[in-house]
Amino acid sequence: FLNPNKNKSFLYVTSLRRNLCDTKPKTGILMLNMGGPEKLEDVHDFLLRLFMDTDLMKLPVQNKLGPFIAKRRTPKIQEQYSKIGGGSPIKHWTSMQGEGMVKLLDEMSPETAPHKFYIGFRYVNPLTEEAIEEMEKDGVERAVAFTQYPQYSCSTTGSSLNAIYRYYSNRADRPKMRWSVIDRWPTHPLLVECFAEHVSNELLKFPEEKRDDVVILFSAHSLPMAVVNRGDPYPQEVGATVQRVMEKLGHCNPYRLVWQSRVGPMPWLGPQTDEVIKGLCERGKKNILLVPIAFTSDHIETLHELDIEYGQVLGEECGVENIRRAESLNGNPLFMKALADLVQSHLKSNEPCSRQLTLRCPLCTNPTCGQTKAFFANQKLS
Repeated sequence: FLNPNKNKSFLYVTSLRRNLCDTKPKTGILMLNMGGPEKLEDVHDFLLRLFMDTDLMKLPVQNKLGPFIAKRRTPKIQEQYSKIGGGSPIKHWTSMQGEGMVKLLDEMSPETAPHKFYIGFRYVNPLTEEAIEEMEKDGVERAVAFTQYPQYSCSTTGSSLNAIYRYYSNRADRPKMRWSVIDRWPTHPLLVECFAEHVSNELLKFPEEKRDDVVILFSAHSLPMAVVNRGDPYPQEVGATVQRVMEKLGHCNPYRLVWQSRVGPMPWLGPQTDEVIKGLCERGKKNILLVPIAFTSDHIETLHELDIEYGQVLGEECGVENIRRAESLNGNPLFMKALADLVQSHLKSNEPCSRQLTLRCPLCTNPTCGQTKAFFANQKLS
């Protein structure tokens, strides 16, 4: 099964030279994600911010229950991180991806250069608000909020965009930068090609006589059904990615879209990844390939949940013959090209956001979502 540190050989020697240079950036790209604790001592604060985020989840008496849950779950989550090297590699990979992206952009789009990337995490440093302050300090003229979730959800990308809106709504002065947003990209051709390449590479590692029998399980982070039933587009967009990848692969193997990381007793989008693995084994399908289809780099859900909980522990319990996981996109140069192409196309379009972003979920209960959408849709870019 995958070694969590396998990709560490991808030497990180660029040292973020572009982010440390003195040249005033014309275009700043804010790479949005939830982030992950780099050290075990960061886990509590990460969980606290997560359980206090009303865009992600609404809890009764959240100002009391959120801190209680964070404190209670900290030891368990710290134990999980200790098994994957003591922290999340998501900042490492995001930095590498951003460095590769802006290097390509300076060549592809000299009229919007120099470009500089910034990392804006939702629950750990560097926080989104801190990144915006850095962008303003650097004198960025054109700011692109670039979600690193290919498929849009109000609970992920939506939460990050709400953080940008709240940053400015709490200030008297108007934004110094002209903002736009890349809010989704589930079927971008180069993204699809990357996923297909990683699936193909991993299929070749199965015994040849078993290869045609491998079931491909595309696994994405699940959502509470309360969120789905409000009209969140995430399930459809994840499904669109899966469909394009399988088309690229020529529908070479049977497959299913499954959902992971359910928490608590509420109904969640299913079927759950672990339950599907059990069900397949009971039906004699014991060669399984897991594909993290909604994640663009390794973190706790790939390195611990997929690799250890399912690939090692559950796989042994169920008696699987072969269970593997396709590598995450991480440092793949083709993925960096995909990021650069997305930004270049977005800048050329001169559109502040996609048409989809302007539509609130039909049963939305969060007024901030509407205000955020209006904030981006009404940006004057020229």
